[in-house]
Parts: sequence; C-alpha cells; structure tokens
Amino acid sequence: MKKLSARRRHPLAALVVLLLALACTGGLYAVFAPASKAQADETAQSLAIEEGKKLYAVGCASCHGTGGQGTTDGPSLVGVGAAAVDFQVATGRMPAATSQSAQLPRKKAVYNQAEIDQLAAFIASLGAGPAIPTEEQYGPEGADIAKGGELFRNNCAQCHNFTGQGGALTHGKYAPSLEDVDPKHIYEAMLTGPQNMPSFPDGSLSEQNKKDVIAYVNAVNGKETSSPGGLTLGGLGPVSEGLFAWIFGLGGLIVTAVWVAARTAKARKS
Repeated sequence: MKKLSARRRHPLAALVVLLLALACTGGLYAVFAPASKAQADETAQSLAIEEGKKLYAVGCASCHGTGGQGTTDGPSLVGVGAAAVDFQVATGRMPAATSQSAQLPRKKAVYNQAEIDQLAAFIASLGAGPAIPTEEQYGPEGADIAKGGELFRNNCAQCHNFTGQGGALTHGKYAPSLEDVDPKHIYEAMLTGPQNMPSFPDGSLSEQNKKDVIAYVNAVNGKETSSPGGLTLGGLGPVSEGLFAWIFGLGGLIVTAVWVAARTAKARKS
C-alpha cells in the first residue's frame, strides 16, 4: 500500500491523468460533434426549403405550377437544379415582366441573394439538378486564358462574337453581351443552357475548361484590352462589317461607275 501511495504522489501522475482526460474528451467530441453538425445543417436546409416554398408560391407558382410541374405559361422546373434558379433570378430574367417578348432580357433582380438561395433550395428539392458553383470553380486561380480563348472561339463565338459582345439570332432573339457579367453566372449559363443557349455539362466541357473560358471572357472585356485602336468593328459581329461593306464598298463601286461613265461620255464628245 505504501508503494502504491508513493506512485500516486509521483510528480508526473497529475500530468498523466490530465492527458488521459483530454484524450477521452477529444474522442467523445469526435464521436458526437459530427452528428450534431450534420443535424444542424439538415435543419438549416429544411428551413431554407420552407422559406423558398413560400417565396415560390407568391412569385412563381402562377406560371410554373404549385409543384413546379409547369403550365402553358411556364416550363417545368423539376430537375433544373439550383444553378438554373440562381442564374435566372439573380440576373433579373425571372420573374418575367412579360411573356410576349422573344427573349427574356437581363434586368435588376427582384429578390436579394438570401431569397434566391431559398428559392434555389426549394427547386432543388423537387428533383436533382446542377448545384450552384463555388468560387473555386469559376475563379481565376489556375485558369489558362489561351486555352479558354480556343474553347470560346470553337463553342461560343458563333453567337456571342469572339470578344463576347453578343450578336443577333433569328426571330428577334439574340446572344447577350458577356461584358460585366458575374463569372458565377457565366459558369451557370454554360452548365444549364438558358433560353437559346446549349448546355455544356462537365462531360462536354470540364470544370477546368469552364474556368478557362471565363478567364478569357474577363480578359477580352477588360479595360486594358478594350479598343486600344479606336472603333471595334470586329467586336460587334457581322452587322457592323456588313454595314461598312454596303456604305463604303458599294458606295465606292457607284462612284467608280459614275466616273467611268462620265469619262466615256467626254471621250465620245471629243
């Protein structure tokens, strides 16, 4: 007994007991804390869905149906994903001011970002779809601008022009300008294919490719590269080049024809 008491009174005994207590506390926290955090996240998500459902009932259900199934005035939203909601609502295209226009224009957003997130959470709960991208996915870090330019010219320039200034399409529709567009919204547009635009899922245009394209668009729309030589005829699409050809090209031909005719008439008189 005397030997046991001596060991208990050893100077390091208190330190050993303290270390054991800390180890036990850490182990218990590791076991129970993740479950608590997951439960808190699930509760927050449920609240977001509930709030989004209320916003949807007021601002969206009249066109898209009470369950997002769609009506004659609006398409189904089942499976479009949170990214489509964030793009359409944050850019002001939804709610639509009128259904009579050929294309929904970009305008001031009706909802703030917190409300948009709640709407997106509700729509995402109706069916699996593309999620809202993170800043790491669309940020400039690690992007290859040259590769992005190549991808943009091959896949996007036919409609948006090679500098992203936009261009006319058929039946009153148009490819909008990409100047001053949030990189997140460009990523979401490629991911979801809004209106007349085709979608580019990761299978056809990888996450890195999308990052490269966004970096290129930001580079060609930057102030340091915008029209250093003056009028950007090449940045406005085929309309400006056609107008230039008609005014100066055809005008030059007419002037030449008049001059030749006048010279020929003078030659005959002389």
